[in-house]
Amino acid sequence: MVNAMPNLGIIGGGQLGSLLASAARKLNIKTVVITDDKNAPAKNFCDDLIFAQYDDLTKIKEFTNKVDVITFEFENIPFETLKQILKIKPIFPNPSINKIVQNRILEKQFVNSLGIKTTLFKPITNKEHIVNLDDYLPGILKTNTMGYDGKGQYVIKDQSEIENLNINLNQEYILEKKIDLEKEISVIITRFQNGEISMYEPIENLHVDQILNKSIIPAKITKDIFDKAQYQAKLIAEKLNYVGTMCVEYFIDKKNNLLVNEIAPRVHNSGHLTLNAYNISQFENHIRAVCDLEKIKLNKTYNAEMKNILGFEIKKYRKIKFSNDEFFYDYLKAEAKEKRKMGHITRVSKI
Repeated sequence: MVNAMPNLGIIGGGQLGSLLASAARKLNIKTVVITDDKNAPAKNFCDDLIFAQYDDLTKIKEFTNKVDVITFEFENIPFETLKQILKIKPIFPNPSINKIVQNRILEKQFVNSLGIKTTLFKPITNKEHIVNLDDYLPGILKTNTMGYDGKGQYVIKDQSEIENLNINLNQEYILEKKIDLEKEISVIITRFQNGEISMYEPIENLHVDQILNKSIIPAKITKDIFDKAQYQAKLIAEKLNYVGTMCVEYFIDKKNNLLVNEIAPRVHNSGHLTLNAYNISQFENHIRAVCDLEKIKLNKTYNAEMKNILGFEIKKYRKIKFSNDEFFYDYLKAEAKEKRKMGHITRVSKI
């Protein structure tokens, strides 16, 4: 007798939720998305959508009762909500991981505890911490929780700048020393419930105004960096007892030091090119892992370059006739806004 496929719940209805729902459909898995956005693009790709605030426990219970297993497209979900869900249904990755990666200080301390380097950092949790900062300057002051695509960040050149900055010190911050940056890379890795690992080659990432602009494979890096980045990503996934797809983002400095920037406990923007460059995408691998399906051996089929399409640029792309080596993804968002991710295009080439 063949076991029926599980119904999958996805928390979040943005482009990542949409692409997860599309991957699930390919595997004949029904998806229910819960989102706080009435116009969430995932409504175009999922089987059922529930509109609710993420702390509405009545709606959360309704969502939970419709599915067998749950995952999420973004990590900043109220921990109390995840705790309530976990009493009834399994969630992958485990919400305890979010407590670490939602908190930049805890995240860096965890990574350092594994013998893996990060940028030099200092927690700023009260006024007394804004003294003797020379070792950390120039630096970037970031809110310790929340914030993405450069939000909640301040470039600090010297001591006087941080002293004059009008910030609320009832909130925790982290000061990270700026590095002499050569390039940024990421490693997408999927870990299955039985501990098996599926890992993609490192991806080179180019940012503009702190938003990802392009992702490219192969990355122009040394074999040493290639191997070290994959080894560290595997170690992090194993130590977190992670289940699903995750991304480890790295800095490489001018001296060729590899430094972990952050961990994203979910499918990742830089991994969109896996949709066209591999036999199994990061999204399908995530579905396979959280639903406890078979791991398929990864096979890279093309080199690739992915470009994000932001804001009103999308109108131009919707009119273009693409060549056979170009793949256009329209996230079908209801409204275009400046710097909002509206879609992406991937160009592939022979290996």
